[in-house]
Amino acid sequence: MEIDAAVRASSDGRLRTKYGSAVYVVQRAFALYPFEEIAFSFNGGKDSTVLLHLLRAGYYLHKTSSGDGAQTDTIQNCPLRTIYFETPCAFPEINSFTYETVSTYGLPLETIRSDFKSGLEGLLKEKPTKAIFIGTRIGDPNAVGQEQFSPSSPGWPPFMRVNPILDWSYRDVWSFLLTCKVKYCSLYDEGYTSIGSIYDTVPNALLSDSSTGKSFRPAYMLSDGRLERAGRMKKTSSKTGTNSVASNGMNNAEGEQMISRSASIIVVGDEILFGAVEDEFGAALCKKLNEIGWRVSHVAVVHNEIDSVAEEVGRCKSTDDTVFLLGGLGPLHSDVSLAGVAKAFGVRLAPDEEFEEHLSQLIGNSYTGDRNEMALLPEGITELLHHKTLPLPLIKCKNVIVLAATNVDELAMEWNCLLDTQESGLVRAKPFVSKHLRTLLPDVKIAPVVAKLCLEFSDVYIGSHRISRTGPLVVSLVGKDNQRVEGAAEKLASSFEGQFSQVDSCK
Repeated sequence: MEIDAAVRASSDGRLRTKYGSAVYVVQRAFALYPFEEIAFSFNGGKDSTVLLHLLRAGYYLHKTSSGDGAQTDTIQNCPLRTIYFETPCAFPEINSFTYETVSTYGLPLETIRSDFKSGLEGLLKEKPTKAIFIGTRIGDPNAVGQEQFSPSSPGWPPFMRVNPILDWSYRDVWSFLLTCKVKYCSLYDEGYTSIGSIYDTVPNALLSDSSTGKSFRPAYMLSDGRLERAGRMKKTSSKTGTNSVASNGMNNAEGEQMISRSASIIVVGDEILFGAVEDEFGAALCKKLNEIGWRVSHVAVVHNEIDSVAEEVGRCKSTDDTVFLLGGLGPLHSDVSLAGVAKAFGVRLAPDEEFEEHLSQLIGNSYTGDRNEMALLPEGITELLHHKTLPLPLIKCKNVIVLAATNVDELAMEWNCLLDTQESGLVRAKPFVSKHLRTLLPDVKIAPVVAKLCLEFSDVYIGSHRISRTGPLVVSLVGKDNQRVEGAAEKLASSFEGQFSQVDSCK
């Protein structure tokens, strides 16, 4: 069978592994369910085209292993019930490719012209259907939580979703199609990388190339598969209403500067809790956040346990704009940070091909098993933050940024890269200004005055600490309005003439 022969002759070891796993799932489904009670959902896209040819190969291998040796030489197609949901907003090229493919491979087609759910309900009432092959891949909007065999979601008709290419990447898809030299929809040669409807899909701008005489390069030339959906247009509102900042007479830049943003810092490290080392990350990151006008609401050190990380992340991600997580990254059993993040968001860890490639370039193939466990990232919520200075991209999961620094110098480098990366979300706000006053007066003497100042200057943080029990008291005044900070400091000093002196820092 030409598909099986082409893949097995390929020098791409990754493709051979992915192919072997996928056809095993296909063969398993054919062994579990009656052939007449299985269907194939085909939509003319690249993923379902891959699935079609995997079904052909899997059917061939299934027949071979079941003892139908006399017929295997003639088995070239898989005459599986094929479902096509035709919509008026589909590209004409998709429709024509679908019907041409169905004819070429002798697929018994059932065209449904209604929404997916209603169409399935009608189909399952008309014909018993226990399983449906679907070309879902990790990264698809509906892939979160699915396995290779996943029952349909609550509220949907009952059937088993069979996902043979769930763990395939964009690169895997194109490696298969090009290796097997099978026909695919012509739109992919025109720069389309992910095809939806005619109303929300355009060629991927990352493939724009006027030097070749064509507007766009083919889809298989997209270097970063994570950006395959960049051609899906996002509709924006045409409303031009002003926000509260503009209505107060500020422009957008000024309003952005005044927005108060908060962050939490979580350090994962038993060695800190056991007293073996000191936490330097918390203090260093607090200083850096304050320098860009962010308020740190919480700093915590937690055990190297998945539940400990998950509980702390879960608590902070809902209350702060950004959560910074440090420590617990790597191949050891105690490196549980990413698993904790996944649990906090209710998702699983799934292989990320791009991150795996970065790891391979950095450490080679120095790992056990058939895949790099360090390349398992929280599914459906992970974004890689790239910077030319970084040996590896940083990991961002929703509003949680996972830092890989092992010392404060590395932290400073990663921090500078984050500030230089728009996707990090670290928008510079108006910086804090501070004033520090020192006195030898006892606490009880200044307490009533400080309490009144807190009420009068509610926008200024006023705190104090002693350098030693019998030493001087330092009062710190911190805020974003320099005049207000200066005013509060002046009022405090004038209340105790000659008893306060200014110091450069709060130490």
